[in-house]
Amino acid sequence: MINTLNELKSGKLIGSKRLKLACGLTEFPSEIISLASTLEILDLSGNKISALPDSFAELKQLKIIFFANNKFSVFPKILAKCPSLTMIGFKSNQIHNVPENAFPPLLQWLILTDNRLKSLPKSIGESYLLQKCALAGNLIEKLPIEMANCVNLELLRISANQLHETPKWLFELPKLSWVAFAGNPGADKLKLKTDLELFSWDDFELKELLGEGASGLISKANWITQKKEVAIKVFKGAVTSDGLPEDEVSVSIHAGMHENLVDVLAKIKNHPDGKSGLIMGLIPSNFINLGNPPNFETCTRDVFDEAATFTEEQLIKLVKSIASVSAQLHRKGINHGDLYAHNILINEFADCLLGDFGAATYYNTSSVLAHNIERVEVRAFGCLVEDLLSLVEESSRRNVPFEKWLKLIDKCRVPTVETRLSFAEIVFELAGF
Repeated sequence: MINTLNELKSGKLIGSKRLKLACGLTEFPSEIISLASTLEILDLSGNKISALPDSFAELKQLKIIFFANNKFSVFPKILAKCPSLTMIGFKSNQIHNVPENAFPPLLQWLILTDNRLKSLPKSIGESYLLQKCALAGNLIEKLPIEMANCVNLELLRISANQLHETPKWLFELPKLSWVAFAGNPGADKLKLKTDLELFSWDDFELKELLGEGASGLISKANWITQKKEVAIKVFKGAVTSDGLPEDEVSVSIHAGMHENLVDVLAKIKNHPDGKSGLIMGLIPSNFINLGNPPNFETCTRDVFDEAATFTEEQLIKLVKSIASVSAQLHRKGINHGDLYAHNILINEFADCLLGDFGAATYYNTSSVLAHNIERVEVRAFGCLVEDLLSLVEESSRRNVPFEKWLKLIDKCRVPTVETRLSFAEIVFELAGF
């Protein structure tokens, strides 16, 4: 719900826990401070604000702030004085500088996607509670070594920057699970060998929208000359929170065929707006999302509908399928980067499809980092298995060998990254389940 400036100024919003204003503001409204005793979530995205007053520190209850699409050029240092602040979002501003010691003590979730940062402050290493950090679409040339102290970091987006090398310490962080690092000068380049054909946009009749992700729109379409229905993903063409659309296109094609992947059939040419697109197999309508994306409270972990339950047989089928497709991806040097239930489609028979390669990164399987890159994603797999295990229905729980499952999860999530199982080893272990 979007509030109005008149409501704020009249005092009608006193006692509010949430406030959202998007009305062309050029300055921070001083009246917001009158909500200091209760305000927890503040969203001032889509305005023209460039600075915050010192009085902002009076918002002692504030936990979450969003300032996307504003005019900030410097990250506001006053935020360090907000004792309850855990989530900060400044997507799509013009921020080129984050001063030292500008982060609040309880910071867990930082969004600085699509700005102009060339570097990060060394003091980011003092953000020990940081779990989620989105930095895609900046100009960052090097990550500070102090960031190795962020031992609770689980999700990191550093795609589409100017990193000339990916630091070794990054893939030694004990909890890192979901990482995207494509589109940097130092990233391995995928030399795509494919015989995928190009088909003209005019050969398709678009029908209803099937879904929308950070990188593009997926629609059902009638393929006129082939006389069949397909799905077409048209990429938005701009940097997303995960990375660059062209990296997603290349990796989606390189992933190849697998029963748990959506078939990529061809590419689009002659789009009226010059956008790129993929022609894919149409997913049957009985497939639904296995889970829902993390919320403010869960931060890095998916949430599930109350009705989502599985038998042990369904659990085994699901886990074996995702392990199998993950093993294929890593054999090809693909790090999915977003191995979550909300990116998996499932039907009533526990058949599943892994999708959304927006955060995927190609890497050289012969590189020094390759061993650990795979095992970072193995931790994401371990988290997914833990979530699914918690959804086994009561009637099946008596027969589930929980100790065996928990041992597998532990092997996927040991703090020492290099000692975790590979996906090939996981597939082997699961054969005995």
